[in-house]
Amino acid sequence: MMNKLSPRAFAFGVGVCLLLWTGAAHLLSIPVVPPPAEVFARLAEKFMGVISVHAGYSLMRIALGLLAAVAVGYPLGILMGYFPRAGRLLSPVLYLAYPIPKIALLPVVMLLFGVGETGKILLIFLIIVFQVVVAVRDAVAGIPAETYDPLRVLGASFVQTVRHIVLPASLPKFITAVRIAMATALSVLFFTETFGTKYGIGYYIMDAWLRVNYLDMYAGIVTLSGIGLLLFALLDAAEHILCRWKR
Repeated sequence: MMNKLSPRAFAFGVGVCLLLWTGAAHLLSIPVVPPPAEVFARLAEKFMGVISVHAGYSLMRIALGLLAAVAVGYPLGILMGYFPRAGRLLSPVLYLAYPIPKIALLPVVMLLFGVGETGKILLIFLIIVFQVVVAVRDAVAGIPAETYDPLRVLGASFVQTVRHIVLPASLPKFITAVRIAMATALSVLFFTETFGTKYGIGYYIMDAWLRVNYLDMYAGIVTLSGIGLLLFALLDAAEHILCRWKR
């Protein structure tokens, strides 16, 4: 059964966070921690036409990086999990590259691809793709051999086997892997958007910080949190639709 956050539980969590934030703002009474009411008022004032543009750029980078990671990682994971020989050949490369902190590759990526969009999207791709490959490979390798027997008796092709057995078996782990990688991807996105760009929610937050405009800074942080919430909600919706058999 899939774990799904209920609206009541979500509202409770938001309420607790706002209550703690309000309490901290009143206790500290310093500009660095403004009350949430002022932050949300500034967010409503500047979202259309300013913050929404930066958020759109950030979402575009994450979406392109995720799509590229799925397009490369999912077939590669199936290949390594379904064909043991391919798994043995490619696993050493995977084990050598996977543990490297991807943020450490930022200077190399910038030197090779510049500080433009390509480098930012490539870093997000590198963060997600290894998680996808490992999760899908393990899910496919864990399918019992006898599961394939009925389709093989019926003369099913490899494509039909993938469609009816491999994909349903690997989708839950794949979605979980993307969900885990997404938090890291957002962190790295924030870091990369402080270099070589004037668009992106990371740039907006750091620019507001340098201007000592704490209301704008917190409005950007709330927007970044909203982007993360949106991405997780989309992943939950995808799991609900694609993994109906788990319900």
